[in-house]
Amino acid sequence: MPHTLLAFHAHPDDEALLTSGTMARAAAEGHRVVLVVATDGGEGLASAKYTAESLATRRMDELETSARALGVARVEYLGYADSGLGPRALPDPPRRTRFVRADTHEAAARLATILAEEAADVLLTYDPNGGYGHPDHIKAHEVGMRAAALAGTRRVLQATVPRDAICRAIDLAAKVYRFPPEFDRGSFDRAFSARRDITHRINVRRHITAKRASMRAHASQASSDGGADRTLAAFLRIPRPLFDLVFGTEWYVDATAEAHGSCTLDHDKRTLDHDKRTLDGEKRTLDHDKRTLDGEKRTLDGEECTLDGEECTLDQGGKAATRRSVRSRNPVGGIRRDVFEGLA
Repeated sequence: MPHTLLAFHAHPDDEALLTSGTMARAAAEGHRVVLVVATDGGEGLASAKYTAESLATRRMDELETSARALGVARVEYLGYADSGLGPRALPDPPRRTRFVRADTHEAAARLATILAEEAADVLLTYDPNGGYGHPDHIKAHEVGMRAAALAGTRRVLQATVPRDAICRAIDLAAKVYRFPPEFDRGSFDRAFSARRDITHRINVRRHITAKRASMRAHASQASSDGGADRTLAAFLRIPRPLFDLVFGTEWYVDATAEAHGSCTLDHDKRTLDHDKRTLDGEKRTLDHDKRTLDGEKRTLDGEECTLDGEECTLDQGGKAATRRSVRSRNPVGGIRRDVFEGLA
């Protein structure tokens, strides 16, 4: 049965490294694949010949080329500006907002609209670390999880890599190639996900040609000045047997229960807040009546106490519900080999 897969990424080229094999495999098997990016990638690392505006235009063109190589049926851009990788986001450009400053609910609503239009069965997004910790990737995780809850998406998978696997792969590649100076090997010891949390391991070696073409499409991200090297350029120089070994598997963490639980908690919190405001209003009314009707003081004091007790019960109930939700998980029996496995 055909399904719809939507991959949500922060920048053009992010799809190439973590999810392009899964996307190509899904398309080749007859499923509909949709690609959504939050930003245009205008602050990406590239040759100085590009301005932020010209780089953004170039990268969106590269995204379309990558999408064609993968068999993607639809490409969408949410309209936010690239936040950059610095410790502080750059000022907002005219008429646009840096993604890291975007209102999470508003951005999620934009993505949820596309999820609903497509009746997407599976959403691919980021893990809580945002992979290696890019601020826009972390924001994409937050937005993706909220959007899945709003749209009621059936399965939410966080694209990731087992830390030990990627560190071994990088160390293996480093024996053959020298990574560029900005490449921080140590950051990967703290990035992505623990192996024990992985729920899906997808073999994409049959689609490695499409994955490599997707990576090649983002040529601007392999450009540099003064002989400097770029990570993407280094990856593309890896010979096929080693390339297939390094990039032939993609990993995910099933976060469906977490995504839908966050929506439930938000609803419960709003309900509790409403009930608390109602009780506070009744309490203020009782206080007013208490001052006015001295003869009924004892009765009103009793009612006030009852209301305070109800308010306390609601507060305690809210905290208990939160603790139960945090503990709840959607366990997957063993490692799954297909992102659509188990969907009717």
